[in-house]
Parts: sequence; structure tokens; C-alpha cells
Amino acid sequence: MLPFRVELRAGESPYRQVVYAATRAVVAGELAAGSTFPSVRELSQALKINPNTAHKVVAELVRSGILEVRPGIGTVVCAGRRRSSEERRQLLSREVEELVVEARRLGLREEELVAAVSARWRELDGGRSAAARSEPAPQRGN
Repeated sequence: MLPFRVELRAGESPYRQVVYAATRAVVAGELAAGSTFPSVRELSQALKINPNTAHKVVAELVRSGILEVRPGIGTVVCAGRRRSSEERRQLLSREVEELVVEARRLGLREEELVAAVSARWRELDGGRSAAARSEPAPQRGN
């Protein structure tokens, strides 16, 4: 079993999907620094992808500083710097686009969509205050 979630979609590059899913898991804190990352063989078998594709995924994650190879241990999540708020937001760009398109299809106005997202956020946040979060909310531009 993989330590991160990925659902491969037809018509999209498996390589890009797996790199995205692994990056997202690290940035979101689902994969802790120092935790072991699946081997090329484990990735290819679990996802039923070509081992060459799995190797490219690991190589890209190492190149981008997400993973590091430790001799005798294997591939692990880097303890590197904390990702910026912008980097974390970029990981949601596809989902945000899909949400906006669906909201428009349903005839919702921007304010209604923002209100729905805010309400769901508060529901899932479990009552934690905005002050308890480590970074301030981004300011909306004109």
C-alpha cells in the first residue's frame, strides 16, 4: 500500500499524476520528513505502471528536492524547507478550476461559491480559529 493517495485518470500522464500526488502528500504533511518512500518496484506494482515510469517519478521527486536517496536506507522524504503558501495553493489549481467550472454550470455566483467553500471550511476546521493557523489568509486582489 502506498503512503499517499493517487487515482490514475485516463487521458492524463501517469507520470504527472503520481508526481503531483506525491508532492501534494509531502506539502500537505501527509508524508513526514524522513519517512521512507516506496521503491520503484513498489510504485510500479501498486499503481500498475511501467517500472520506467515509476523510476522517472522518483527521479523527478529527487531532482525537485522532495525526496532524497540515502545509501543503505532507501529513498526518503527530505526534511527541506517548509513549502510556501503559494506553492501549496498551486497544488489545488486543478481542483479549484473544476470547482469554478461546476459552480458556473450550476449558475452560482462567485459570492455564493465563496460562501459555500467558507462554510465547508469552518465545518471541517472543527471550530479552530483563524488565529490558530500559522499563516494569514491571502488578500484578494481587484
